[in-house]
Amino acid sequence: MNIREQIIKKYFKSWLENNCSVLKDIFDSNVSYSECYGPEYHGIDTVETWFKEWNKRGKVLAWDIKQFIHQGNISVVEWYFKCRYDGEIEEFDGVSLIEFNGDNYIVSLKEFQSKIPHYYPYSN
Repeated sequence: MNIREQIIKKYFKSWLENNCSVLKDIFDSNVSYSECYGPEYHGIDTVETWFKEWNKRGKVLAWDIKQFIHQGNISVVEWYFKCRYDGEIEEFDGVSLIEFNGDNYIVSLKEFQSKIPHYYPYSN
């Protein structure tokens, strides 16, 4: 298995298990992280703070990988995400655009979401 795929799977698993201890093994200290609905985090300390605060109010129920695409130092992962946050269940499909440095630490991660359910607006 591709080393970057292992790193990404380890990151997704950290959310499922509420385990922030692995974040410094995954991210560069100067990481830039952009969530799919707008917030951005800069630096590993801020990412850790966000992770801990989010998990006080939420629980990731599923973060399933559909496919990987790799080109150079960039990996793209398509996924399905489901969580409970402040008592509400939310789910959506998404894509992460992930840039790695030469030591295989994530230096940039940008998430994009696609709302569920998908539908065909021209059906009869």
